[in-house]
Amino acid sequence: MKKYLEIAKIVSVHGVRGEVNAQAWCDSPAVVCRLKTLYSKDGSSAYQVERARPKNDSMIILKLKGVDTPESAQTLRNKVLYADRGDIKLPKGSYFIADLVGLEAVDENGKSYGRITDILGTGANDVYELTKDGKKFYIPAIPSVILKTDVEAGIMTIFPMEGLFDED
Repeated sequence: MKKYLEIAKIVSVHGVRGEVNAQAWCDSPAVVCRLKTLYSKDGSSAYQVERARPKNDSMIILKLKGVDTPESAQTLRNKVLYADRGDIKLPKGSYFIADLVGLEAVDENGKSYGRITDILGTGANDVYELTKDGKKFYIPAIPSVILKTDVEAGIMTIFPMEGLFDED
């Protein structure tokens, strides 16, 4: 499993004090706002968060230590920020998207329905995109369909409800 997970992308400068607007790539901007340190992809660079606040449902305003002018903030534009997975506590039964993508979806008898290739947020519940033999199928991430998730084994056990895998 990856130690550092994509969590936000700096999209623009905010104001004249070195703040930036960042698009949060997690369930809530509040998750990013609670972090004290953000990282580069491999963790070789660390960015200390001086302050952070939600701007709206998907954006945050960040002030990183040492970034004090609009010019220095501009150099960070389009930079993807990462979080150390150990800094984020997930509720029981929740998983990082990075850990779900690539899992093989099988039924209780072991029949494969493909691998998770994308996760779509729809509001009510997520939808998992499965790909098998070049074909895409979509399953709702609801308890009656997702029976068990074993990230360590790379398997998600599903109940293939009627109509989910019809090709007609």
